[in-house]
Amino acid sequence: KSQLLKHVTTVAPRAVYTTGRGSSGVGLTAAVTKDQMTGEMILEGGALVLADMGICCIDEFDKMEEGDRTAIHEVMEQQTVSIAKAGIT
Repeated sequence: KSQLLKHVTTVAPRAVYTTGRGSSGVGLTAAVTKDQMTGEMILEGGALVLADMGICCIDEFDKMEEGDRTAIHEVMEQQTVSIAKAGIT
């Protein structure tokens, strides 16, 4: 299965590969970080956002933490990412 997912990322025009074991719900959707130069809060897209209009291959999905799997249900069902972090909505 892993080899098939990796091959898909080479064939598809827009594809992102990640593993469930090393991924968190935040890493897959979006994270809020502080810009080093300006000190402002910025939003960084995760794997699911970067794969917009493409394919996101998540290997070892069953090894993800339950809370992280729950965090990406909205993305899988509604095809949207809602952000409510650090005053960013």
